[in-house]
Amino acid sequence: MSEVITEFRNENTKNIDLLSSLEIVQKINEEDKLVALAVESELENIAKAIDMISKQLLKSGRLIYFGAGTSGRLGILDASECPPTFSVPHDMVQGIIAGGDSAFKRPIEGAEDNFESGRYDARILTEDDVAVVISASGNPKYLLGVLEQANESNTKTIALTCNSQAKIAEEASLTICVEVGAEVIAGSSRMKAGTAQKMVLNMLSTGSMIKIGKTYQNFMIDLKPTNEKLKDRAIRIVAQIAQTTHAKAFETLEKCNWEVKTAVAAIVKSVDIETARQLLKRHNGILRKLLTEKEKIR
Repeated sequence: MSEVITEFRNENTKNIDLLSSLEIVQKINEEDKLVALAVESELENIAKAIDMISKQLLKSGRLIYFGAGTSGRLGILDASECPPTFSVPHDMVQGIIAGGDSAFKRPIEGAEDNFESGRYDARILTEDDVAVVISASGNPKYLLGVLEQANESNTKTIALTCNSQAKIAEEASLTICVEVGAEVIAGSSRMKAGTAQKMVLNMLSTGSMIKIGKTYQNFMIDLKPTNEKLKDRAIRIVAQIAQTTHAKAFETLEKCNWEVKTAVAAIVKSVDIETARQLLKRHNGILRKLLTEKEKIR
């Protein structure tokens, strides 16, 4: 069996065990600098993926990440951040890891090699969903099982890998291949490959949420203010967008159960809370469309 690129030895770090602590982190930093450039080379495919995902989300579909090991954990991490950041339902963006939830904290031996487990986990997929399979090597049998089931369900699929010879790339509708090169420690794909995957997943979820109207300009207008820090942020957002005082923003947010978009709409349109909600509903919840009706806010 030929060695995959994620297992290559990095000539730049072959004597890393002889270096001082400062020299070690300098070497790691040198390699990390290459990651953003590798991601840059795949921006067109990442943009295509965002368009695919946002289209399905607008059809009430879901974005579901599948991965094993580090890749599975990164998928769960990205998915878990979407509800508090964008106020989406918890099932809209999901992360599934080979071996089940317990594998998030403790590796499950052989989980990535179980083809049938991948098929089983992917039974939740429908034709309205998008499945993103994540793997540095791109070869886990678990993900091939996911893709086979997804294809049978007519689910749109995206492969995110760091290996141009990845098997998952052969089965997915779209492939994002971020080739970061050999790791600082041979085979330790939690490092550069993991960083690359995290960057791409951030782009996929954030870009998709922007496309379906979960932001206004670069404000996080659908956040859930569940603590004092987030409540303070909500007040500042409302005050800035609606061009009002913090006191007025706070007063309105309290009246509408801390719904940022509703508060902005109520203040800008000079209407009561229920009318503001109806106006947003008429514009499919997209604040930009509501506020630019008469160009009241730029």
